Amino acid sequence: MIDNSADLTLDELRIALAPAIADSAIFDGWTETALNAAAEMEGADPALARLAFKGGPMVMVSAWIEAIDAAMARDLPKDVLATRKVRDRIRDLVLYRLDAVAGQEEALRRALAIGAAPRNVPESLRGAWASADLMWRLAGDTATDYNHYTKRAILSSVYGSTLLVWLDDETIGKEETKAFLDRRIDNVMQFEKAKAQLLGGGPKGTTRESFSPARFLGRLRYPAK
Repeated sequence: MIDNSADLTLDELRIALAPAIADSAIFDGWTETALNAAAEMEGADPALARLAFKGGPMVMVSAWIEAIDAAMARDLPKDVLATRKVRDRIRDLVLYRLDAVAGQEEALRRALAIGAAPRNVPESLRGAWASADLMWRLAGDTATDYNHYTKRAILSSVYGSTLLVWLDDETIGKEETKAFLDRRIDNVMQFEKAKAQLLGGGPKGTTRESFSPARFLGRLRYPAK
């Protein structure tokens, strides 16, 4: 239950309700039905909840991502990660995000389909960039030159490709995903090589370990709701 939901701003209410909407979206999609169910479950005024999410499904999905970002920053602050190697910090942060949506795979597939709609791609990219930026800041990155941008672009790619593997991974403990992530993080740590691949392009053809935005969007099979 959300404490004092009537006293929250609309922005605060969106973040507070988003996880419950994701739970409902497993069955009802990112719809007003899911929104109303979440509001009832969390003790929020349904009319106020509808006002907070008047932008529709993409607003719900974006709020879910922001809620995961907020939880990640709370549970894995910089001082907690500071004693670990940078590659381990990034690994912990990515795995945290995957664990945060475990059991909500259907909601995630539907969310990805909504984000892939042409009108929603700019917002999807903004959200991916914001999440990558937060991960790097929690990992202690202070770069302000072009490295700031390339690091975030690369991490967005790593997280996107790992998410696709995770969705299909049926191994015990998601070991296939963890191995995949470890290989990709090795590329991130080899920064100059990763930068050259990003700016110059990779070999002709796309493999599972080379994230392609076109392939990513093409994998989304569930219709947006």
